[in-house]
Amino acid sequence: MKIEILEFEEGARKAKGVTVIIDVFRAFSVECYAYNGGAEKVVATAEPELAFDLKKLFNSPILVGERNERKINGFDFGNSPSEIIKADLKGKTIIHTTTAGTRGLINAVNAEIVLTGSLVNSQAVVRYIKSVNPSHVSLVAMGYRAVISAEEDLLCAEIIASGLTGDEKQWGKRISGLRNTSGKRFFLPENIDFSPPEDFFLCTDINRFDFILQATPGPEGSIILEKRLVIP
Repeated sequence: MKIEILEFEEGARKAKGVTVIIDVFRAFSVECYAYNGGAEKVVATAEPELAFDLKKLFNSPILVGERNERKINGFDFGNSPSEIIKADLKGKTIIHTTTAGTRGLINAVNAEIVLTGSLVNSQAVVRYIKSVNPSHVSLVAMGYRAVISAEEDLLCAEIIASGLTGDEKQWGKRISGLRNTSGKRFFLPENIDFSPPEDFFLCTDINRFDFILQATPGPEGSIILEKRLVIP
């Protein structure tokens, strides 16, 4: 099994084989919490305008997303797990757009299988990939706003890669250390309204969930993320 680590939208376009698009802070953590909260379907799209178009195709969907980390005008929620866990999502369709993560999904055009990746379900991703046993795995760290390398995404890629090769390590210290690097923005007073400390802790709760999210083509160029339980 060949494993490569790529970054940003360019990396998503180059990715092949089983591909994991990684966005820890916060897109693919949010989607896991949404499904855990009872959402029936999550639909990802690259642009807010497309999200509004997609809204017409579903019954009372909920719009979730951000630009510049803040909730998009006209959306129901921002890209915040602490908002999502408090929302009534049972039976709802979520339409989701973010600066980095969802754009990575849209750009993974050469991959055979596309999964989302985050710390909250990284071990489930490892178990699924091992069950498929592909010859090639691409791990795409989407980074901060898809243009700056992000420690949390690269760490998640390293954790998945290590799980696949059997090189097990203790990750707790490095995960908690994100608070002093890429995660420090969650603790700035000026960000508390849209990017609170609780988001940091929810996004770094490693292996909280035992399911993966697998991408399939959706309407109007969107991506539907299907929840699949992965039994240990």
